[in-house]
Amino acid sequence: MPPRSPLPPRDGLDAARVRTPDRDPDAEPPWATMRDFLLDRFPAVVPVEQMLADGAFVDRDGRPWTGAEPYRPHTFLWFHRQLVAEPVVPFEIEVLHADERIVVVDKPHFLATTPRGTHVTQTVLVRLRASLGLPALAPAHRLDRLTAGVLVLTADPAHRAAYAGVFQERAAHKTYEALAGFDPGLAFPLRVRNRIEKRRGHLQAEVVAGEPNAETLLELVEQRGRYARYRLTPVTGRTHQLRVHLAGLGLPILGDPLYPVVRDVAADDFSTPLALVARSLAFTDPVDGTPREFTSRFALDWPSGAE
Repeated sequence: MPPRSPLPPRDGLDAARVRTPDRDPDAEPPWATMRDFLLDRFPAVVPVEQMLADGAFVDRDGRPWTGAEPYRPHTFLWFHRQLVAEPVVPFEIEVLHADERIVVVDKPHFLATTPRGTHVTQTVLVRLRASLGLPALAPAHRLDRLTAGVLVLTADPAHRAAYAGVFQERAAHKTYEALAGFDPGLAFPLRVRNRIEKRRGHLQAEVVAGEPNAETLLELVEQRGRYARYRLTPVTGRTHQLRVHLAGLGLPILGDPLYPVVRDVAADDFSTPLALVARSLAFTDPVDGTPREFTSRFALDWPSGAE
């Protein structure tokens, strides 16, 4: 476990950290100074020299480093990342429930759960930390950026592990709803079970040969002409699992920019949401043993031509 950050969150965002790698104690270090390491570690667009001059890199005691220090292996430094402008996601986060331990929200489409890649300020975590005044807020689980619905966050760090454990141990019962095409040749309910892997650097996850690691129960809820509404109950939680399983049946979820083919969608285009909602979530509270159940209020809009 890395040491605790000496820097508090800023604008709802935790400080980032970087660690120098370990090395052979008998070998010469690859960098003479910590400045050399930081310049090599970060891309040219990161103003390392200016950040060092401003005392932006600090050690575990909160002491600013100048960069002139001799290189040290296995050393943590913390800093606040330089933020860039992001397209504002024009949807609000509805709080479904809040108490001293958890906050449960209805996450809108297009809003990532936590900062990652180009999505930093426009995330559920950063927005809620600021709007609710809860700097220690953390997700107990995650939803894809394009998926809407029920999301649980922990408000008290003392209970974070307990609630995260509910999801890690698959003790929560989740159901999703999706709109997709209708195939009269398929009989429901239908259970899909296969192996899904997502390679680094690839946008799509894919079904591969091998021991199954992904399972979903699919139920037909309603049919309107060429389209249908489905209830999806995942047994496992692989990346893009529901999207992959429906697309594999020839029924890609409406509005999906990745399956079956990748479509280029502008970062500020919020006109076509993925027709997938984390509809319900139920679990036994790991702290007091009470039953918890939450339901998303997001509606799925049928496409024109659905009759």
